[in-house]
Amino acid sequence: MSDKRETLGFQTEVRQLLQLMIHSLYSNKEIFLRELISNASDAADKLRFEALAHPDWLADDPELGIRIEVDKKKKTLTVIDNGIGMSRDELVENLGTIAKSGTAEFLKQMTGDKKHDARLIGQFGVGFYSAFIVADKVTVESRRAGLDAEAAVRWESEGQGEFTVENIERKERGTQVTLHLKKDQSEFAESLRIQALIRKYSDHIGFPVSLTDTGGKDAETKVVNSATALWTRSRSDVTDDEYREFYKHISHDFSDPLRWSHNKVEGKREYTSLLYIPAAAPFDLWNREAPRGLKLYVQRVFIMDDAEQFLPLYLRFVKGVVDSSELPLNVSRELLQQNPEITSMRNALTRRVLDILKKLAGKKDEYQKFWNEFGTVFKEGLVEDQANKDKLAKLLRFATTHTGSETQDQSLDDYLGRCQEDQDKIYYILAEGHATAIASPHLEQLRSRGIEVLLLTDRIDAWVAEALAEYEGKALVDVAREALDMPEKGELKDQDKLNETHKALLDRIQEVLSSRVTAVNVSRRLVNSPACVVASDHDLNPQVRRMLEASGQALPESKPILEINVGHPLVTRLSEETDDRRFGALSEIVLDHALLAEGSPLPNPAEYVQRMNDYLLNAEHGADSEPA
Repeated sequence: MSDKRETLGFQTEVRQLLQLMIHSLYSNKEIFLRELISNASDAADKLRFEALAHPDWLADDPELGIRIEVDKKKKTLTVIDNGIGMSRDELVENLGTIAKSGTAEFLKQMTGDKKHDARLIGQFGVGFYSAFIVADKVTVESRRAGLDAEAAVRWESEGQGEFTVENIERKERGTQVTLHLKKDQSEFAESLRIQALIRKYSDHIGFPVSLTDTGGKDAETKVVNSATALWTRSRSDVTDDEYREFYKHISHDFSDPLRWSHNKVEGKREYTSLLYIPAAAPFDLWNREAPRGLKLYVQRVFIMDDAEQFLPLYLRFVKGVVDSSELPLNVSRELLQQNPEITSMRNALTRRVLDILKKLAGKKDEYQKFWNEFGTVFKEGLVEDQANKDKLAKLLRFATTHTGSETQDQSLDDYLGRCQEDQDKIYYILAEGHATAIASPHLEQLRSRGIEVLLLTDRIDAWVAEALAEYEGKALVDVAREALDMPEKGELKDQDKLNETHKALLDRIQEVLSSRVTAVNVSRRLVNSPACVVASDHDLNPQVRRMLEASGQALPESKPILEINVGHPLVTRLSEETDDRRFGALSEIVLDHALLAEGSPLPNPAEYVQRMNDYLLNAEHGADSEPA
C-alpha cells in the first residue's frame, strides 16, 4: 500500500449524511461522545477475542482501556483506545463509506424529523460521523494489532466531501480520534462537562474510561466510569437509566427500549442474559438475511456480535447480551450450531422474551406500540415455533368487525369474551387491505346476526390462521370458504334444499359461466350483495394464490364457486331474463363484480368494460338493442 498522502472522496451517501450531521442534528450534539466511546469499547472487545489466538498482540499492553483527553486552549477532544486498531484499507473502508448494505435505504428513510433521523444514524452503524456535529475537523490515527509501527495510518477530514489518508509511524496499538472543536463548541473541552457525559452515557462500559485535562496545570488522569460490565452486576445495583443507556450502547439506537429483562441462571447451566424489546423497528427488520441476534460473551470475554443461535428468527428484533460460563472461549458459529447446550439456552431465552411481552401486554397502550412496530414479524412465530403456540396465541392482536378500526388491537380473549352463547367458531376473513376486508360481502350474514369476524390483512395471516387452527377449543373458520359453518338459522340450515329450490336458475348460470366457475350455489352468507365468490375447501385461498403466483410459483388452474343472493333485485332480474344474450351478459357482470369485491383482478378488464357499456346501453334503449 502506498505511503504517500492521498486525497479521496467520500461515498455520495456519506456526504449527504455529513450534511445531516452538521445541519440537522445540532440539538442532539451530546451523542457524539457516546458513539465514539462505544466504538472504542467495541475495538477493545474485538482485540480481547482475537488475543485468544494471538496472545502476543496483548503482551506489550495487556490492560485494555479508553482514555479521553481534553485541551481547552487547543479546543480539542481526543478519544484513545488500545483495542484492535485499523489498517490503511480498513480505515478507508470504515470511514469513507457506509459499510452496511442499504445506504440508499438510509437516505430514503430520512424524514427531516431530527429525533427520527438521529435514531437511523445508530441503526446504520454510522455513529462515528456524529463527531462532525461539534468538530470542524477530525483526525484519526490507528495501528492495527499485529502490524508494525510503520504500518500505522492517519485519516483526516473537515467533513466537506473528501478526506486524506497517509501512513505514519505510531508505537501504540489501537486508535486515536481527535476532534478539533468548532468555535461555539468549546464546552466539550471542559473536563467537568466531559466527566458528566461519561458518567451519563458510558458508566456501564466494561473497560475503564479515564479522563485527562492536558490543557490544565496538572495533567491528572482519573478513571471516571465504574468499568464493570453492567450485566455482571446485581439487578438491585443497576438503575433504570443505566439499563437504558446500556441498551443504546449495544443497539446503537437513540431511543429508549420498551422493556428489558436481566436474569442470571445458576445450576446445571450457568449464564447471564440481558434482553431488550426495542421501541421502534430497525430499517432492515424485513430482511430475514440481515445480521441479527445477541452479543455473545463467554466468561465476560466478547466472542461475537449477532449470535443468532440464541433466539428464533421471529424474535430477530430483540437486542441484548448473553454471557455463558459453560461455553469454550474459542467457540465459533459452527460450534454454536452443533452444541446441544445452545438448544436449551435458546428455549429458555425464547420463553423469557415471551414472558416480557406477556407482562408488557398488561399495559395496553405500551403493548400496542410494540405490536404496531413488530406485530407482523412476531406472527411468524405461529408458523415457526409450535412449541410456544399457546403463549404466542395469547399475544396476537387483530383488527375485527367489532371496532371496525384498521388498528390491530383486539386479542383472541377479547373476541371470545364477546362470542354469542351458541357460537363455537372463531370467524375470520383474509383480504389484501382493511377497506376490502371490512366491505366484503362474505361478512353480511354474520354481521346481521351480530357475529364478530377477525379481519386478516397481513401477508402472513393465511399461514398464521392455518398454524393456529383453533383457540380455547374453538376452530378458526374462513368465512370465504365453500362450507361456511355458522350457527344454524331457519331456512339457511340446509344448503342442498336451497339449491334444489332454485335449481333451474343455478343450472342456467352454470352453463354460461362453466369456463370461469366450478359451481353456482344459493348463498347462505349474503344479505345486501347480489353475489360473491368463494374457494372450495380444497383450494388455496385467493390471496395466498396471488402471493405465490407473484413470487413465480406455477400453480394448477383453479376456479372459484359463485354464490348468488336469490333475494337481491339484480338476481331477480336475472331470473326473469328471457333473452339468452342479455342473460349471459348479466351473468358475466355479476361474476365480475363478485371478483372485484373480493379483491381479485379480472382476467380481461377491457372485455368487462365493453360488456358493461353494452349492457348499460341495452338497458337504456330497451330490449331491441343488441347485447354483448
